[in-house]
Amino acid sequence: MIKQKTFKSSISCTGVALHSGNKVSMTLLPGDPDTGIVFKRTDIIGGGAEIPATWDNVVETTMCTTLGNDDGVTVSTVEHLMAALAGSGIDNAVIELNGPEVPVMDGSAAPFVFLVECAGTVEQDKPRRYIRVLKAVTVEDGEKSASIVPADGFTVDFDINFESAAVSRQSISVGMTNETFKNEVSRARTFGFLHEVEALRAAGLAKGGSLDNAVVVSGDKVINEDGLRYVNEFVRHKVLDAVGDLYLAGGGLLGHFHGVCSGHAANNTLLRALFADKDAWCYEEMDSLKATPRKSATLWSGDVTGPAIAATA
Repeated sequence: MIKQKTFKSSISCTGVALHSGNKVSMTLLPGDPDTGIVFKRTDIIGGGAEIPATWDNVVETTMCTTLGNDDGVTVSTVEHLMAALAGSGIDNAVIELNGPEVPVMDGSAAPFVFLVECAGTVEQDKPRRYIRVLKAVTVEDGEKSASIVPADGFTVDFDINFESAAVSRQSISVGMTNETFKNEVSRARTFGFLHEVEALRAAGLAKGGSLDNAVVVSGDKVINEDGLRYVNEFVRHKVLDAVGDLYLAGGGLLGHFHGVCSGHAANNTLLRALFADKDAWCYEEMDSLKATPRKSATLWSGDVTGPAIAATA
């Protein structure tokens, strides 16, 4: 039986919120079996501070994924942390925050993977529940699309196409295992374009963005002094976002996802379409995960070592 996992001990970190620019503290705590991932706002007095991390609690998808509850309490920019929890196999956890946004850290999921490793994991005496995709589901918006089809494991394909020569056309195919996520996906940082910064900040977004937590493109050049961590870091980050958004399904997916120039909105719309069709999915508990993930294939190869990551236990 594949058992559920949670943290062995709690662990904390502090960082800047990407969009508000405020400093925020976060603590990852063990969760009880069958409770899933739950965010808790410690700055909210009284009830209504908890928000289960599920697809039907997504209330906004502009530039990030935001969760909310019936009391109007929200937590935004959850996708990188959710991706790290998915890639580390964490089923149950309580995520305490003293503000409305998860810290961006270095713009990737690697600091959160590091936190999980520092806290350690422990198996729980309950079987892990997977969501098996039974038939193809696709959502489209012009040239953007997201789809998921049946598969024995969880695999992700992604295609992007930007006018900037620094990004251009990139494609990747990843068979998602814990080590694959950590080594080939987790360190890919969020990215943006310098000419869009003023408009984003006028809209109250990206106030905490900097070269320390994002890849910034100006014209056809990456202006970060240390360059890219992967030659195709841009498309790898889109995979990271998709892994995090799709973990809001409430468990590990058994299916093959394909995103084409899509983002947070399409990822959530796809989950809503999947769960709206009762014939398209089922829950499954497995004695062993007989997945045969494909070897990661990219248009380019290469890896550039990134900065060190620190945390407090």
